[in-house]
Amino acid sequence: MEALLDKYANEGITTIESDEVLKVQPFTHMGSASELILSFGGRSQYLRALQSLERALYAPRKAIR
Repeated sequence: MEALLDKYANEGITTIESDEVLKVQPFTHMGSASELILSFGGRSQYLRALQSLERALYAPRKAIR
């Protein structure tokens, strides 16, 4: 997730929404795209993790008092 977050910070949300992101550095050093997806428990869990990341990134911030 940290690597996906770094990729988002550098290249934007559309980059991490594509499976192609798992076929470039630094992900290729972590394993193949299918291995990485399986590390989340499968494709549906991987997609849920991405959705959770996106919700967290775009959630409204509470004002600090």
